[in-house]
This record gives sequence, structure tokens and C-alpha cells, in this order.
Amino acid sequence: MHTMWKGTISFGLVNIPVKLHSATENKDIKLRNLHKECQSPIKYEKVCPVCDKEVGNDDIVKAFEYTKNKFVVLEDEELEAIKEESHDKSVEIMDFVKLEDIDPIYFERSYYLSPNEGGTKAYSLLRKALEDTGKIGVAKITIRSKQQLAIVRIYNNTIVMETIHYPDEVRNVQEVPNVPEDEKVVKKELDTAKLLIEQLTTSFEPEKYTDEYRTALLEVIEKKKDGEEVTTAKEPKTTDNVTNLMDALEASLKKTEKGKKKKSTTKKKAKAN
Repeated sequence: MHTMWKGTISFGLVNIPVKLHSATENKDIKLRNLHKECQSPIKYEKVCPVCDKEVGNDDIVKAFEYTKNKFVVLEDEELEAIKEESHDKSVEIMDFVKLEDIDPIYFERSYYLSPNEGGTKAYSLLRKALEDTGKIGVAKITIRSKQQLAIVRIYNNTIVMETIHYPDEVRNVQEVPNVPEDEKVVKKELDTAKLLIEQLTTSFEPEKYTDEYRTALLEVIEKKKDGEEVTTAKEPKTTDNVTNLMDALEASLKKTEKGKKKKSTTKKKAKAN
């Protein structure tokens, strides 16, 4: 399993060297956009709409749009200074709470934590302590220059870290439109609904749930591959500077020749008059 981050779990004076691994993966099937005419992949270029030209990475700066078409430009040095301040390679546990105290709306992404060199004993100690107390740790961590809130818990004998949203990232539920107030519910209808829920109640078995759209799309793709309904993108034409220079010189010669002919014709007309 790929290691995407190395650091420590720290709580109090205890430091546990760990490795971070992504616990989930995106299984979405990515489709490319091709030019219908020649079946070649479409390129997306960075173009300035005002200058009407393609822009390179060296000509791009970061900015925050605080109102429509009004920006605050941030220099690379300013961004780097902020990164250095928060560049701490640790999962710092600040508090311990009960898992049921955190609503699932806060959860974002899951990561597995494994012990790094010399961290096996301390890793096992924290795992056992979390299991026996039934608590989870609330921590902060910096991943790819972004400081995030997280929780540390046990899953199948492995310490798992899950990033969670900050409170101000969760939208106010009071702003959801058209949510009905408490209304009188007909008892007979409620009893029927409860009975239906009871009949459909079972233990959670994640293996029985599948992405039907992805499965169907893969079947279509495989059938087309087996039937050799495939296409190969054409190689784009490459032109070197010499060719471009020759084209420019030939175009210039033609333009000059046309200019000379036009002047010669004008002079002849002037003499005739």
C-alpha cells in the first residue's frame, strides 16, 4: 500500500512514528473527450481572454476574488511563509471524545495509519488504550500544506485517521429551503411506515451494495473492446522552427512580390496618364 505521508501521532508527551495510507479509492470511470472528426484527445489550454494568448506557468499568479472581478494577489513568498508556519509532520491529538458525539456530516476522508520504524510498541499501546476506553482522539494535521481537523479511532485492529470538516465548513441547516415544520401524522400511516422499516431492517453488509452504473458501463466498454470497436488517436503534426521559419520566409517573399507587381502596375498607369 502506497505511503503518502510520514510523521508522528502525538498526545501529551507520547510520540508514535507512523505512515499514512489512503483508506479509500475513487472507482469512477474517467472518460476522455475526443474530437469527433479525427478521434484525437482534446487539449485544454490556459488562455488569457484579454490578451488572447496562451499563458505559461511562469506568467500565472495566485489571487483571491473577494468580490466580483476584484482580486487580492498573493505572492509566492507570502504563501510559502504560511506553509512553513503550518508545516508540522504530526497528528496532534488535542482531546478525546466519544465517537457518537460527532455527527457523520462532519466526516470527510479516511486514512489508515501504520507504525513506522520503532513505533510498533507505542502504536499497540495507543490502539489498546482507545479500545479499552471506547474513546476517539480529536486531532489536527497538515496534509499537502492544508491544515485539517481529524479524528483517530480503531477499525479492524488498525488505527484510522479520518479528516473532518471544521464547524464553519458545515452549512447552516436552518438555511435549507422548504423543510416542513412538525405536522400531524396519521397514526395508521405511521404504524405502516414503522412496519415497513422493521421488515427491511437487517445487519449492514457493505459487500452486497454495488455501483450498478459503473458495472454496466464497464460491461459496455469490455464488449466494445472484444468486438474491436476501438479507435487510435492520430499523432499530432509536429513542426520544427526551421519549417516555421521557411513558411514565414516564403510568405514574406510572396507578399513582397505582390507588392512589387502592384507598384509596377501603378507606375505604368501614371506614365500612361
